[in-house]
Amino acid sequence: MSVACGLECVFCVGFSRWAWKRCTHVGSDDSATWSPATPEEFEPIPRICRVILAVYEPDLLHPKVSPSIGKFDLNPDWVVKRVTYEKTQGRSPPYIVYADHDHREIVLAIRGLNLAKESDYKILLNNKLGQKMLGGGYVHHGLLESAAWVLNQEWETLVGLWEESGREYDLVFAGHSLGSGVAALMAVLVVNTPGMIGGVPRSKIRCFALAPARCMSLNLAVKYADVIFSVILQDDFLPRTATPLEDIFKSIFCLPCLLFLVCLRDTFIPEGRKLRDPRRLYAPGRIYHIVERKFCRCGRFPPEVRTAIPVDGRFEHIVLSSNATSDHAILWIERESEKALQEMREKTAETVATTAPKEKRMERLNTLEKEHKDALERAVSLNIPHAVSTAEEEQEEECSNAEASEPKLKKKNWDEVVEKLFHRSNSGELVLNENVDGTER
Repeated sequence: MSVACGLECVFCVGFSRWAWKRCTHVGSDDSATWSPATPEEFEPIPRICRVILAVYEPDLLHPKVSPSIGKFDLNPDWVVKRVTYEKTQGRSPPYIVYADHDHREIVLAIRGLNLAKESDYKILLNNKLGQKMLGGGYVHHGLLESAAWVLNQEWETLVGLWEESGREYDLVFAGHSLGSGVAALMAVLVVNTPGMIGGVPRSKIRCFALAPARCMSLNLAVKYADVIFSVILQDDFLPRTATPLEDIFKSIFCLPCLLFLVCLRDTFIPEGRKLRDPRRLYAPGRIYHIVERKFCRCGRFPPEVRTAIPVDGRFEHIVLSSNATSDHAILWIERESEKALQEMREKTAETVATTAPKEKRMERLNTLEKEHKDALERAVSLNIPHAVSTAEEEQEEECSNAEASEPKLKKKNWDEVVEKLFHRSNSGELVLNENVDGTER
């Protein structure tokens, strides 16, 4: 009896300590040490939000919901293709292909999770830890299959548009929530095999993941930080959900059980062990964190945007906030990102009017490149599984650029490309192919 009482006391004390840390942890703490973003690098994000919002609208001339600027700044005539649930047959969320001639971009935008569609849940739940390996790290199996399916359908369209643009436009993948994971893994596939999509170089491939799902292991999240840009609004729950997504939906009717398991994990699993788990998935790429609320303060403040490529402390804890779900909404992300962009522009204008600018555009680009290299070296120093050094990353990029200069326009199945990146061992485990050359990566 006394032993049971002792164990109960230990549990109560441990749970109280964990609950206190969770209750006092606010969303702005995750990026407290990050540097502020500049308006030049953040400028595309509100615009990309509106392209994703256009996926939800069947008629852009008569939209049901208006963005923060009052109307869509998209030209309906430039929407090359619109794919609905009926056409995807449950293999992918709906998406559009948009040729933005004003900004010289070809955008493939994918909508987020539809709570009323069973097919979206099937994509989300089609995963087990360590089930799928890609390009030297683990990824979400269902999202990767969806990414390969979309590329199978649209690669000829994307190549055709890029050739028509004189091979000058950027190729942009964008998505929200569930779609962000699909878009991020599409970017990884295309970067690894540029010859499969007309030779688009890495420098012209970008991905914007809004309210991103955890879809790739830490080494991949850092490795592709120069291509993938995640945007998180304050307390958004999804990028912080380290528990596998399939477990969340299975436990949705037993929230106390889920909280208990999260408490045990946070209390007894050391941070270093989490970092060294190659199967643990993270939000991809460079992160932009929009902060608009402060601890023990009421209301919203003018939003500020912080950015970094974090390695350790990469949004590891769910914030107990009444805004955790509303901050996940694409409408709120679009409104607050537009507001933040205007705030940054006003501050920049005031600074330019009074003093000389501290950083020119080229200096900022050099800073971003240095941050990426520092993050790669940080991952290596922390013994992150499959992490690559700066020299190895530069060598891989050279191979990728060499392949891009000799594009292969013959039709090929993207599922075959995925299979070439790994093989199945005798034990059934998926293992990276170490001897894959530059043309098959």
